[in-house]
Amino acid sequence: MVTAIVHIKADVDRIPEVASAIAGLDGVSEVYSITGEFDLLAMVRVQRYDEVAEVVPGRLNKVPGVRHTETHIAFRAYSRHDLDAAFSIGLDASE
Repeated sequence: MVTAIVHIKADVDRIPEVASAIAGLDGVSEVYSITGEFDLLAMVRVQRYDEVAEVVPGRLNKVPGVRHTETHIAFRAYSRHDLDAAFSIGLDASE
């Protein structure tokens, strides 16, 4: 699994609509509104590196209201949440 973290600058008056549109794209697992230099952060999770190009410049950058993006590729996952998800087979812990 390839994970890309995409920082997004959006038109300020369209942030909720831009976030919703990005969240609906295939390959985007989450979208967050954030503080700082950027307005939104999108987590892109795909099977192959070349799919990042399909998602980010191919679709995400074309969402109306997106002004600028900065993409970072993750090398490893260290959080417990990500490690648990990687080894999960979809069973509830109570089962």
